[in-house]
Amino acid sequence: MTHKEAGYRKKFLHNLGERIYGEKKGVEWIRATFLGAAREVGRSAILIQTPNSRVLLDCGIAPGSSKSFPYLEVPEFNIQTLDAVIISHAHMDHIGLVPLLFEYGYRGPIYMTRPTRDTGVLLQMDYIGICQREGKPVPYSSKGIEEMLKHCIVLEYDEVTDITPDVRITLSNAGHVLGSSTVHLHIGDGLYNILYTGDIKYENTKLFEKASTDFTRVEGLIIESTYGMRDLPPHGVGVAKVVEKIKEVIARGGKIIVPAFATGRAQEIIAILAESDIQAPIYLDGMIWDSTAIHTAYPEFFSRLMQNKILYKDKDPFQDPRLKAVGSGKERQKVFESDEPCVVLATAGMLIGGPAIEYLRNFANDEKNLLLFVSYQAEGTLGSKIQKGWKYVPTATDERGIELKLEIDTVEGLGGHCDREQLYAFISSLKTRPKKIIVNHGESMTCSALARALHKDFRIETNCPRALETIRFA
Repeated sequence: MTHKEAGYRKKFLHNLGERIYGEKKGVEWIRATFLGAAREVGRSAILIQTPNSRVLLDCGIAPGSSKSFPYLEVPEFNIQTLDAVIISHAHMDHIGLVPLLFEYGYRGPIYMTRPTRDTGVLLQMDYIGICQREGKPVPYSSKGIEEMLKHCIVLEYDEVTDITPDVRITLSNAGHVLGSSTVHLHIGDGLYNILYTGDIKYENTKLFEKASTDFTRVEGLIIESTYGMRDLPPHGVGVAKVVEKIKEVIARGGKIIVPAFATGRAQEIIAILAESDIQAPIYLDGMIWDSTAIHTAYPEFFSRLMQNKILYKDKDPFQDPRLKAVGSGKERQKVFESDEPCVVLATAGMLIGGPAIEYLRNFANDEKNLLLFVSYQAEGTLGSKIQKGWKYVPTATDERGIELKLEIDTVEGLGGHCDREQLYAFISSLKTRPKKIIVNHGESMTCSALARALHKDFRIETNCPRALETIRFA
């Protein structure tokens, strides 16, 4: 080989490397920087970078935490170079801080499903109101939400869309809440494919079918781990226990308070109670009534079985006559003063504020009543503390707080997240075995334990990054 031929060959290989691996001037081809939800639950935000693209996966808050917002002030994150934002679902720990991006000057597209858009706006507006009522700093105004809506591009499940010169995305059913989606990123003409699960449920529930695994290729997997090291009872067992427990309390003349997220567990509980023969009013307080109304607008996002009930059998659980809206303090007071047994679904789901706290204080002194947890309680929240044995609810005027004399119970198996067995089943059901797994969205010990277990059992490179850590995919 002549010196000239060697030069041509070197140049050819260099250019090929730039096209395939994006290594020109030391630039990584694909890397993910974890701005939040790294060894924690809340403030999900992951920056995906390629030589030609900067894409943000989710941008949420961590309600009730001292570290509420993702790290958006770091050098890796430059809002001026951000090409696109993708939102997996409407829970505030995934969509809660998006309006701030637009108040900081972002004017690019934001991709999500239609139910995520509608429910997300509802919860963001409610978040502004809560901050104002509680005297907390408001991170953005309604103008930020309006600007977000102007730049929102809604996608259907399994619709393939080019979002940057080298990134193509597909949103698929995640089985978590209405309109929730996994995000498949097809990068560099398919040379590398990343699947971001967001929050997933790999089990059929009353409302949704289990998360989709129909992906041709997945080289990199970013997977949640909320219940990653727990073995939970099947969904049907949880359903039976909820009905049994509520019937028991109503029979003794008590009232039941179920703290619930406005979107997700509240509608699942409504669907469960609608199929039961429980004879008691079911009060919906907080944003649950409005969120439930959005659910009625999108039956196509439910499971085929639920669609059939709603569209052809006239059995819409959200039109059940036992459902009663509570829209004012006066109506809430009537529930407090009534001697009639009842079920109350109220926000917030982790007891970090909202009307659920008021119900708890009013029901707390009667042993006939029940506080029933049906969803995840993040570490440090009041809900988590009560689950661990707290017997007093703190108040602004009483350091000791209000004594909890009512019964306290937790029903497992109804959450919108996978337990360990379901996470394993989800990974095993993918058409191709990932080359790298990144575990996030879980408490620190859960993330690290699950990462070790996955590495041992699947023989795959597995990481559980810390906040601000950058992981290279290829």
